[in-house]
Amino acid sequence: MKVKSLVLSVAISLGVGTLAGFLTRGSSAVYESLTQPPLSPPAIVFPIVWSILYVLMGISAYLVWETKDPARMRALAVYGVQLAVNFVWPLLFFNAQMFTLSFAWLLLLWGLALWMLLAFHRIRPAAGLLQIPYLVWLSFAAYLNLGVALLN
Repeated sequence: MKVKSLVLSVAISLGVGTLAGFLTRGSSAVYESLTQPPLSPPAIVFPIVWSILYVLMGISAYLVWETKDPARMRALAVYGVQLAVNFVWPLLFFNAQMFTLSFAWLLLLWGLALWMLLAFHRIRPAAGLLQIPYLVWLSFAAYLNLGVALLN
């Protein structure tokens, strides 16, 4: 294991999440002001879950990076695109409060996350498996986003 590469990979992923969090500070107040669908968790759950997911993304990217598979750069490009799309979603949802557009954006993100999971899994199965919680969370987030779009 190359500790520096692993730390850098996790830092990149967490950095994207941290920057999005900084740009959407005050999102807890926005979230709590909305009419929410059933099963909506308290606002404190989101930064905890997202931090875990960003760490898992970083570990997965590291596992793929460390292979010699010729498809790794293509898989990492998908990872980069989905990370960029992921970064934009909270800006659309919390800052712009464009709930329907953010739902459509989340569907795009879900598709990219599935593509990434499959690409990572082909190269290094463990890297793909580490993305299952992310895809499950995005599915739940899509339910919440759609509920907010319909109720507000």
